[in-house]
Amino acid sequence: MLTRSITIKSELSGSVVVKGATDDLSAQLLRHAGFQQIDDWHGRRHRLPTTTPLADKVAIATHAAEMLRAARYEVDLPPSLDTARMSPPVHPLGPYAAGAELLRITDRIRAAENGADLQQAVGHLLHPEHGALERVREALEAVGEQVNDLDEEAYALADRFGFASESVSSAQSELIDSEAELRRVGIVSEVNTSARTLRDHRGAALATSPAAAKAKVSSAPGSETAQPNATGYSPHVSGPRR
Repeated sequence: MLTRSITIKSELSGSVVVKGATDDLSAQLLRHAGFQQIDDWHGRRHRLPTTTPLADKVAIATHAAEMLRAARYEVDLPPSLDTARMSPPVHPLGPYAAGAELLRITDRIRAAENGADLQQAVGHLLHPEHGALERVREALEAVGEQVNDLDEEAYALADRFGFASESVSSAQSELIDSEAELRRVGIVSEVNTSARTLRDHRGAALATSPAAAKAKVSSAPGSETAQPNATGYSPHVSGPRR
């Protein structure tokens, strides 16, 4: 029996494509794994959309390769799409993965465009059960307890970590119920700005032109001015004779 060779690879666009799966069995296995089948004038093709999350791409490609190999197909799968051969992600801070994750949260906070975005980012810090502050508090408390277990004479050091844990707890208490306030950040200023802009536009629309204002004053009672006669001169009004 001739062994068919099938290649699964990533394109520059981010899509994962399959080449060589031209028979019905391989096509059925690929569809079962999660690939989309396309039949057009180019022939039969299978691919994953570019919008597919990376983790899903790797999982689907790996599963498809396993099924194809079990059906005695020869499959070429790069390490970047093979869960068994993928290298673990490299953190920018080396072994300090927690610090790298906090940096990512800080970047999200600085990139927030409104109060809702800010609240979602800060939630990773302040969540009462799973937030970063709670994890730090627990870790500091655990250090103090472990110091006591390992060396009863080092109670002063254990107390310092206990005090630090209590300080974090105080910070959590200070920021409790701030979620709703964070969501409202910027909303009041936007409303005020919109109202001020509306007033400015309304004032401009109702403003009287200088010519109209002058005409209005001229037509008011008691504001009659001498009109020139046919010769172009204003009539002379003589005063009382002496």
